[in-house]
Amino acid sequence: MTMTTVDPAQLARESHKHVGDVARDALTMTWRNLLRLTRNPELMVFSTVQPIIFVLMFRYVFGGAITIPDYPYVDFLMAGVWVQSVTFGALNTGVGLAEDLQAGLIERFRSLPMARSAVLVGRTTADLVRNFFVVAVMTTVGFMVGFNYHTSALALLGALGIVLLFSYALSWLSALLGLMAPNAETAQAAFFPIVAVLVFASAAFVPVQTMPGWLQAFAKNQPVTAVIDAVRALTLGGPTAGKVVSALVWIAGIVAVFAPLSIRRYRKVA
Repeated sequence: MTMTTVDPAQLARESHKHVGDVARDALTMTWRNLLRLTRNPELMVFSTVQPIIFVLMFRYVFGGAITIPDYPYVDFLMAGVWVQSVTFGALNTGVGLAEDLQAGLIERFRSLPMARSAVLVGRTTADLVRNFFVVAVMTTVGFMVGFNYHTSALALLGALGIVLLFSYALSWLSALLGLMAPNAETAQAAFFPIVAVLVFASAAFVPVQTMPGWLQAFAKNQPVTAVIDAVRALTLGGPTAGKVVSALVWIAGIVAVFAPLSIRRYRKVA
């Protein structure tokens, strides 16, 4: 076991960093993580292939068995698949941080004159960029298999924006779990049950009204359903403002809770 010491001069420099300096550090870490992603193309391929499989599987395996009034099932489905994919994809943030901790990379960052929060902001922002490409590919595949929005192109872009904001919020939850876990395998094991319950006990693939009564209360009042409802309202039409506000409140709340907790945890382990 090794002991680490804290340089008082370094802490003083960090406490006097300007917002511009912190943003510059965060951009540097974001670029570093994006470069790592380009050097690991297999990760990007598998991150993209899995959502495509979900689109095709639910479209052609379950699409014939599930009937949604007023809309083709594929139009109903896409909101759920978008949100499901970024929810499970948020796992990469925690696993990546756990691997960096295990490899001693965080200790190296600690010795640099940079803002502590920049490491986490850079990681979550890089994962946001990755999710942008994943969602773009999924949307293209969705159009190829018959998806059609019933509102406007602007509303569709707004829906995709909410999906990406939700992915960013969940990255902070994943970051906290990754920093608390002793290794990447534990981080994955801790994150998966949480998101599995949120995704499959939600409005992702079937209307909440078809669920048992005891499950409906939970399914209606959790963040995944709130985001899916907002995305569906923006792509299928109907009352929209209240659902969008609800989704944004959930997103802001998740970031407000888990970003400070993650940064505090990072300062302890680093």
